[in-house]
Amino acid sequence: MFDPTDSPRVFGTPLGVDFPRALVDGLMSRHATHPPEALARVHLIVNTRRMARRIRSLFDQGPALLLPRISLLTDLGESWDLAHIPDPVPALRRRLELTQLVSSLLHAEPDIAPRSSLYALADSLAALMDEMHGEGVSPDRIEDLDISDQSGHWDRIKAFLGIVRHYFETGTEHPDVETRQRLVIEHVTRTWQDSPPDHPVIIAGSTGSRGATQLLMQAVAKLPQGAVVLPGVDFDMPADVWATLDDALLSEDHPQYRFAHLMTNLGLFPGQIMHWTNATPASPARNRLLSLALRPAPVTDQWLQDGPSLTDLDRATAGITLVEAQSTRSEALAIAMRLRQAAEDGQTAALITPDRTLTRQVTAALDRWAILPDDSAGMPLHLSPPGRFLRHVGDLFRDRLTAELLLTLLKHPLTHSDGDRGPHLRLTRELELHLRRHGPPYPQSADLMAWADAQNDPLALPWAQWISDCITAKEVTGDHPLVDLVAAHIDLATRIASGPDAVDGGRLWQNDAGQEAWKTVSNLQDHAEHGGRINAADYTSLFHAVLSAGEVRNPDTPHPDILIWGTLEARVQGADLLILAGLNEGSWPEAPNPDPWLNRALRNQAGLLLPERRIGLSAHDFQQAASAPEVWFTRSIRSDDAETVPSRWLNRIKNLLAGLPDQNGPRALAEMADRGAAWLQRVQALEEPGSVPAATRPAPCPPVAARPRDLSVTEIKRLIRDPYAIYARHVLGLRPLDPLMKLPDALLRGIVLHESLEQFIRDTLDDPGQCTREALLAKTETILAENVPWAEARAIWRARMERVADWFIEGEFARRDIARPSALEARGKATLPDLGVTLKAQADRIDMDTRGALYIYDYKTGTPPSASEQEFFDKQLLLEAAIAEQAGFGDIAPSKVAQAAFIGLGSTPKIVNAPLDKEPPEKVWKEFEALMRAYLEPDRGFASRRAMQKKTDKGDYDQLARFGEWDITDTPDTQEVG
Repeated sequence: MFDPTDSPRVFGTPLGVDFPRALVDGLMSRHATHPPEALARVHLIVNTRRMARRIRSLFDQGPALLLPRISLLTDLGESWDLAHIPDPVPALRRRLELTQLVSSLLHAEPDIAPRSSLYALADSLAALMDEMHGEGVSPDRIEDLDISDQSGHWDRIKAFLGIVRHYFETGTEHPDVETRQRLVIEHVTRTWQDSPPDHPVIIAGSTGSRGATQLLMQAVAKLPQGAVVLPGVDFDMPADVWATLDDALLSEDHPQYRFAHLMTNLGLFPGQIMHWTNATPASPARNRLLSLALRPAPVTDQWLQDGPSLTDLDRATAGITLVEAQSTRSEALAIAMRLRQAAEDGQTAALITPDRTLTRQVTAALDRWAILPDDSAGMPLHLSPPGRFLRHVGDLFRDRLTAELLLTLLKHPLTHSDGDRGPHLRLTRELELHLRRHGPPYPQSADLMAWADAQNDPLALPWAQWISDCITAKEVTGDHPLVDLVAAHIDLATRIASGPDAVDGGRLWQNDAGQEAWKTVSNLQDHAEHGGRINAADYTSLFHAVLSAGEVRNPDTPHPDILIWGTLEARVQGADLLILAGLNEGSWPEAPNPDPWLNRALRNQAGLLLPERRIGLSAHDFQQAASAPEVWFTRSIRSDDAETVPSRWLNRIKNLLAGLPDQNGPRALAEMADRGAAWLQRVQALEEPGSVPAATRPAPCPPVAARPRDLSVTEIKRLIRDPYAIYARHVLGLRPLDPLMKLPDALLRGIVLHESLEQFIRDTLDDPGQCTREALLAKTETILAENVPWAEARAIWRARMERVADWFIEGEFARRDIARPSALEARGKATLPDLGVTLKAQADRIDMDTRGALYIYDYKTGTPPSASEQEFFDKQLLLEAAIAEQAGFGDIAPSKVAQAAFIGLGSTPKIVNAPLDKEPPEKVWKEFEALMRAYLEPDRGFASRRAMQKKTDKGDYDQLARFGEWDITDTPDTQEVG
């Protein structure tokens, strides 16, 4: 196949050439005059499975012929003559072992690092060990580094590296994946040196960025019938620029550095890279532009020197569209619209980006047109339905069960997925309403069983028993063997997914996502014995990390021409349109992960990979993709309310074009942006909701027969200030949905302190000697312990009672000198017979003196209403006084009210009397009758926000009234409603 040569054989394809197609064309042209079986003797080694599939599909297009042997780099380890190399130790097992070793080190030397960094350190150490194996770097080489500053940091690093030393000493007996791959490659290369294969061997598509892979490439290039075919070689870069790519510390981030490094190791010059075929780039002018833009720094002088030689900038940028959106949402929509256009036109379009959040946004946007892209990465396993379900179940071990977690599990589609879910969903809904209305925020088995007993449903009790057995009280304290935790996790998840009457796990382990989840948890279970003992918090972190490493392909059939690729797959071109998205610093290129072990200089000394290696690989992927026939560059100007920085490569292209006015560079750049702006205008049109007439300020007039006639004294304030709220609650029958997790809010504080004072007064009624500060605080603490599950809230509310206790006890003695408590939480009601209206009240406390006069008190944990507020709006106490004189409270007959007062228990305790002198009960009752008569008039509307205390006050029904579309200065729109 190849002519004899004394030098290594290295070929390349230009940037912008469809590499798999060029590879196939080169093979076909070289075998055009050979017998059919000659092609079948070729061994073609590629680096990705997608590359292998693409090459096979190109051969399948015909004509019929014998195909070459196509294998992956990782397939080399499957040869029959490698039985002496043991199978690799599973990565998860090695990680668990390292976690235990790091844990022991932190336990012995706690000052090295905090315990919370256990898993991060183990992961980072595992990555370093893999890299050392792959690059052939021993711990001795690390220890022999020239460290002039023997700091404590370096001592800590050596302590950690001591952990992994024995893995290198016994590496050939129990090799890691990287170790075995290097051993395989070293064995293959030694075999080839002794007896070179008599058939062609070609490595294609790899850049040689890893040490073991480059060893193989060097060996193949030196074979009599061996060759290396490099993707995306910049044949436009001058020799003097190639010569500058000789220092990894300065040039590692250049897209062509790996090729220069390979050629140096082969003893060749980059100019000796031969063309694999005579295929021409899609746009030679653009290749020259990209080559100059991406020159290694410093670039300004090179731009000034070589920039004037650039020609045809209009033609170079004709196929480029620049989209700079204001937000990631706009960017995703613009991409989705272009992909939709490609689908309609029959184009093959690929979105290339490392930003998985952006790809999910694009996928969601495409869903509106029923387009499912072919995403090469799939969905992360931990975000799939089984992954989320398993994580929620794992949370039961770590956290105290909350109402939120309980309902999250009960509502998950995989819960109770075996059999009829209808009754399960119905009971879940009833339980949710109960928990929202009555709590508790941390439900226990007894709470669930009490709820079930109160239900008129024979299914409720066994269903609640199932929840109690599977979900409640699963918190795990202390350290336990990882084996036990994994087994308990799998068993619990299976029982919850099955439901009360089944045991097969329902649909949890079914379909692609379920099978992948089972494979992952089974792998963890198989290797859990190497994980030692672990607590619940660390277990949930470990389990989440294990799930995050998996991915699930969408089981639905995707659109064949709409593709989503990672940056590596830019080499597997073949699309009519490439969209390079997320071109912001930190996204593309991704920011290098911080290395807690070695800095750049030490890595370079040791022969390890530099942090810029990944940037250089991304730069090559960018340069290769940007050379395609039609390209989009997209980025968002803002992300998460912060301004972004354009990708360094995009920035260079824009700056270079802007600095070439004589070659029409600024005009070419403007045309690129104009094409993108046109699509952003379409996005704006798509997002435009249109004009909808604003709602008017509602003042509905329901039929008189439907109007409320049964109100409480606390609702009269609302009827005066916000009549629409009374209409919504009593006429429409709507009430705000209580929060799922009850919080220690002002309402609960008032309820608890009211109950504390009520019981305290009742206990001391016949024994005034018990009316002490200590007794009040003890009663408060008891009530708080029974009703408030939040320790912080209990402490704060008890402190508030402590601040007012002395003031309250002193006032209590004064109140009892005047009158004796006669009723606590007494209920009363009075009617307007002519109107059929009933007014109800519940007085916190009513005292009676020796003459039979009443003293009405109401406890306020906040600020009591002033006398002026009571006179015009907040008539609670005044109406209670009117009810007391009209109809009485409970066993208390109608009597004269001598005093009505709020007892304020806020930060500044005080007594605020109701203005009975200005608003006597007789007058208040007449005003109440007039108010109700007015709201029973057929043309009287219940206006929204009639007289709110403050403009910023929020009503429970403001959204229903569409407040915001109208203003309080608008005239209420009185309308009859049926």
